[in-house]
Amino acid sequence: MGVLQNTQIVLASRPVADIDPKAAFRTQKVSLSDELGPGEFLVKVLYVSLDPAMRGWMRDVRSYIRPVQIDEVMRSSDVAQVIKSNNKDYRVGELVRASCGWQEYQVLKPSEDVVKIKIFPGISPSSYLGVLGLTGLTAYFGMFEVGEIAAKGGPNCTVVVSGAAGATGSVAAQIAKHVFGCRVIGIAGSDDKCEYLVKELGLDVGLNYKSKTFFKDLCAATPKLIDIFFDNTGGDILDCCLRRIAFKGRIVVCGAISTYNDVVPKGPAYYSALITQRARMEGFIVFDYAKKYGKALEDMSNWIKEGKLKTRETVIHGLENAPEALVKLFKGENTGKMLVKVAEETTASRL
Repeated sequence: MGVLQNTQIVLASRPVADIDPKAAFRTQKVSLSDELGPGEFLVKVLYVSLDPAMRGWMRDVRSYIRPVQIDEVMRSSDVAQVIKSNNKDYRVGELVRASCGWQEYQVLKPSEDVVKIKIFPGISPSSYLGVLGLTGLTAYFGMFEVGEIAAKGGPNCTVVVSGAAGATGSVAAQIAKHVFGCRVIGIAGSDDKCEYLVKELGLDVGLNYKSKTFFKDLCAATPKLIDIFFDNTGGDILDCCLRRIAFKGRIVVCGAISTYNDVVPKGPAYYSALITQRARMEGFIVFDYAKKYGKALEDMSNWIKEGKLKTRETVIHGLENAPEALVKLFKGENTGKMLVKVAEETTASRL
């Protein structure tokens, strides 16, 4: 039997407004025995996913998942590698996606939360936290199930995506553009990101929401109004798009990152457009569609191979930098998926 020194980052206090990483989190080292019970396996964490939903998990409020408790390891979805196993179905060297949290090692048992990763040529393991992880699945089901893009899509359909240079928004926008041929306007927070949306992702228009002429530009870019708005930000951008929503339009409420740090979040002022235009605004959680994950992953893997889906990652190195990286996520300092790389994969041992 051996003992590992496991570095963990735990929630130390609940932020009221903006996250102060030094106050909100605490780093600790704990001893972890590598002695395994029946069916157990030991993994080392390779990549940690950083997601806007984490801000909600830090609040002690009712939600779709219980809040992270004080002194508990910060929750996250991770890619990890099996380094010791007492389970014939999880061999040493294999990769899994699991909720290990912000720590170096974890002893796991098989569960719905543990997903074995099948690596395809040219696809990085980190992709299973982004385009082929919960991030990509969120974009997929938001567009298909809530946005009903299969029924609405085509060249006469105008789709607007906020947070379009982020992990979820970039996938949602590309599905609308390259799979269904819609006219797609991406909203982002800098001119560089807008250029990325148009030149690299192939969207029709990129709009900087920080521009003084943003609403005027949005009106010019949506002469036929907005049929589907995939919303990752909420706040003022949501209000602008409510003012442009088309008859029977759909608003997919995926996230509201612009309001997550607000003590009193701002609600939409123009929600009456839902009445006059007979539009629909609907929220969802990706876990609602767990039984359909297989088909979604098959579709997106094929779209990657066909060049319809491109990905970009912002990778921060070192577990100790996870708190600061989370703050950067809320400041919009990422393009594509924000990840923390914790350790190198031992490729020689993968079977």
